Amino acid sequence: MNIGWVLGSAAASFVISALIGKWLVPFLRKVKFGQTILEDGPKWHEKKQGTPTMGGFMFITASVLVTLVGVLLLSVFTADENMNLDMSRVLAGVVMACAYGAVGFIDDYIKVVKKRNLGLTAKQKLFLQFAIAIAYLATLAILGTSTVLVVPYIGQLDLGFFYWIIMAIAIVGIVNAVNLSDGIDGLVGSMAFFSALAFMLLSAVFKYYSTGIMSSALAGSCLGFLLWNFHPAKVFMGDTGSLFLGGYICALAFAINRPILLIIIALPYLLEMLSVVLQVTYFKLTHGKRLFKMSPIHHHFEMCGWSEVKIVIVFGAFTALCGIFSVLITVFDIF
Repeated sequence: MNIGWVLGSAAASFVISALIGKWLVPFLRKVKFGQTILEDGPKWHEKKQGTPTMGGFMFITASVLVTLVGVLLLSVFTADENMNLDMSRVLAGVVMACAYGAVGFIDDYIKVVKKRNLGLTAKQKLFLQFAIAIAYLATLAILGTSTVLVVPYIGQLDLGFFYWIIMAIAIVGIVNAVNLSDGIDGLVGSMAFFSALAFMLLSAVFKYYSTGIMSSALAGSCLGFLLWNFHPAKVFMGDTGSLFLGGYICALAFAINRPILLIIIALPYLLEMLSVVLQVTYFKLTHGKRLFKMSPIHHHFEMCGWSEVKIVIVFGAFTALCGIFSVLITVFDIF
């Protein structure tokens, strides 16, 4: 695959995402779609009260538009026997990510209208999230996706029907893990950028050309969004953006037929979620004691005196290392 396709997709999505911000941020301010800050969060976050939210539409629009146009052009100018299956998985993944973004939008809209950090109930969110995951996996099954899980250095494990159950739980878990990681200016946008770069390299390794465009489109659009979201943030992505990103990252893993790599690439998000689980469990077992100063764990480091910029750099670097490791073990396993 010509690197020009990848760089072109990244550049186009960056420009589109950044330019959308010039219109979207003032619009969100005008309609007063401002974020309500949680009372039990860090006290210094209160100054962010009213910062426009739903900024995720920047990278959603850019990544989806560039992916669809890029894949269409690729199908016209490139001949490959695996192209149809590749395109089908990519399109199914884009639809799935948008569906999660829609759930996030509903949640954000309820919060904004009621002016409080209460949106959909936990049960409503889980029901919708599992429904989307099941519909997506059913689509993959129709497309002929195997229930064989390819594990580097171990081989192929045929999980049969349990494959679909495990994958549904994994998708919902990772989507919520990405959502929980959103709490500091530029954090999830930076992490998603490095996750996208990892999948871009993996797409080249496995020669999934459409997925290469899909991943580069996400990387470029996240950079465009960060122009508006990096500290001090002029806009937040909201659940609209974070749920979309969670779905998109999962879709990239399935598009290259290597969902097992999510254990490595999505590890930073999963650790964020794990910190919440540990905090709640420890709090209940000890009748009020805390394991961390605050969870998710990025807030723990913030309470320890780390600046938001430092946290973003460290977490971004860790995400990049996870991505590099996933690429290396894949390459060495193949060759």
